Amino acid sequence: MSDDIVLRMKNVDVFHGTFQALWNVSLEVRQGEMLALIGANTAGKTTLLDAISGMLHPKSGSIEFLGKEIGGLDPYRIVELGITQVPEGRRVFPDMTVLDNLIIGSYAGIARRKKPENLKIVHDLFPRLLERKRQVAKTLSGGEQQMLAIGRGLMAAPRLMLIDEMSLGLAPIVVDEIFKVLEEIRKRGITVLFVEQNVNRTLQEADRAYILETGRVALSGTAEDLRNNAEVKKAYFGVDSCEVKPGGYGG
Repeated sequence: MSDDIVLRMKNVDVFHGTFQALWNVSLEVRQGEMLALIGANTAGKTTLLDAISGMLHPKSGSIEFLGKEIGGLDPYRIVELGITQVPEGRRVFPDMTVLDNLIIGSYAGIARRKKPENLKIVHDLFPRLLERKRQVAKTLSGGEQQMLAIGRGLMAAPRLMLIDEMSLGLAPIVVDEIFKVLEEIRKRGITVLFVEQNVNRTLQEADRAYILETGRVALSGTAEDLRNNAEVKKAYFGVDSCEVKPGGYGG
């Protein structure tokens, strides 16, 4: 595996029971990048993240993380290796405090020893979580709960973060704040693979992207190349030739 490739999927097929959700999917995630997954509902984006994190096991193909095959491992083993997933819908523990939600994220492997260090990182990135550390999670706003979910993921001391539909239901100003935090996370050496419903915003923030259609990789490339791709413009922006302008609709 190349030195800058942290994760590689090759010819991966994944099933939900008898239904095939991913077909011959191959992709690479490079160290320190922001990589996006784009596609309509049911395209297979969440299934792909679940396959990486061990929630689903591929029927065929391989998934390698830092040169190690992880396709058949249980989720807790994958977390210990350095992959954490922030699920769609945030899924915080509603009746626990903010601080207890964060601490739960630090129970795997090396994360236990780094708990104080990681807690400081989370509080530096999300000062509101420090202000609300004794507050019960269900009383937080949607944006604050998303911050808490990302913070909990950081407590696991990840090398690679998987973030699913992070802006769903959030105000644009909150989404701006979260994208700024993701850039800070990347500066700390953590690679980010994210699913985001706003395609235009995604292609402004990501370095590269893969587009999924009905469980298959339809297109991939740099964000700039995809922004200027005629097929992408037509499918996601409703235009045939003019370049998509930053700030335009894309969700």
